Amino acid sequence: MTDQAALQSVLDRAAAGGRITKEEALDLYRNAPLHALGQAADAARRRRYAGTEHIATYIIERNINYTNVCVTACKFCAFYAAPKDTKKGWSRDLDDILRRCAETVELGGTQIMFQGGHHPDYGVEYYEEHFSAIKKAFPQLVIHSLGASEVDHMARISGVSAEEAIKRIHAAGLDSFAGAGAELLPARPRKAIAPLKESGERWLEIMEIAHELGVESTSTMLMGTGETNAERIEHIAMIRDTQDRTGGFRAFIPYTYQPENNHLKGRTQATVFEYLRMIAIARLFLDNIAHIQGSWLTVGKEAGQLSLHYGADDLGSIMLEENVVSSAGAKHRSNRQEIIDLIRKAGRVPAQRATTYEHLLVHDDPANDPVDDRVVSHISSTAIEGGTAHPELKLISTN
Repeated sequence: MTDQAALQSVLDRAAAGGRITKEEALDLYRNAPLHALGQAADAARRRRYAGTEHIATYIIERNINYTNVCVTACKFCAFYAAPKDTKKGWSRDLDDILRRCAETVELGGTQIMFQGGHHPDYGVEYYEEHFSAIKKAFPQLVIHSLGASEVDHMARISGVSAEEAIKRIHAAGLDSFAGAGAELLPARPRKAIAPLKESGERWLEIMEIAHELGVESTSTMLMGTGETNAERIEHIAMIRDTQDRTGGFRAFIPYTYQPENNHLKGRTQATVFEYLRMIAIARLFLDNIAHIQGSWLTVGKEAGQLSLHYGADDLGSIMLEENVVSSAGAKHRSNRQEIIDLIRKAGRVPAQRATTYEHLLVHDDPANDPVDDRVVSHISSTAIEGGTAHPELKLISTN
């Protein structure tokens, strides 16, 4: 029988800012009462953000998927096309990408997520060209894009080191890395779902190189592909160990596997309770990472809202476009007012943030909330028209 008094002692220590071990985190994840776990995580959040603990943030961004052609063939992915599949495969041209950037600026977006497949022809030069063009045309946009997997791929295509690749794309305009490609870092589950990708250790090594070069990043975890609870905790332990050395991870973002249209048969998504427990454990265990982000896109708006009571301080993005997760079955949609309302009804004050989490606009008076009617009609009518957009793309808009 689990010693509830001992569990509560660990929860109290973590809530007060004390470091807990990997073994203690696993015990809490498995056995701590859900409400007690949430209370401790929320206490840790309030302590960390004393003075602004009443605020929860969101960001307006666009995820521009530049190609679906990919050589890694991850089993959980419903987005990619094999390089020889000319009927399904596509790439956007630069004019189309710049048009989408222009729409993002027009609609109040501050960040571009530039993500796609590991195209066999796209080396460092491709990203240099595109990032420099985006920055030249839209210097106000933050390019928070790619991840260690893309760096590993582009460096190999161009025959350069990961360090040189990072230096070059950073000089061209990349501001920071997303946590793309982390999936699951421990070897067994990673090989099971992404056998052609770099190892989890290599993913972290590349992120460490980036951090040392002054390029910060976020970190992520994909839940629900058949990994064990112990492997989930091992994943965040690997991230914490790297963060102890570099301090370069701005946030941790767990999200759930979407089971449609891919090659992972017989797998079930992580439950909402598993997800909320991970949000709470992340806030308690990752004492060296500032922000924990709720992922309403994969778990739904209600669960996303609940994450704000389990240690999350950020509700992620109002995505003007996203195709990768939606192609695997994520059907949740939201607009700016809905996100503001979700945050407000969770008892928090909403604030639009920058990529680096500074507050750009605090919505402390509902009478002054932005009106999104124009945003809805503009994006839904123009986002996939023109350029080289593929007709099978499904848009996550502000509808």
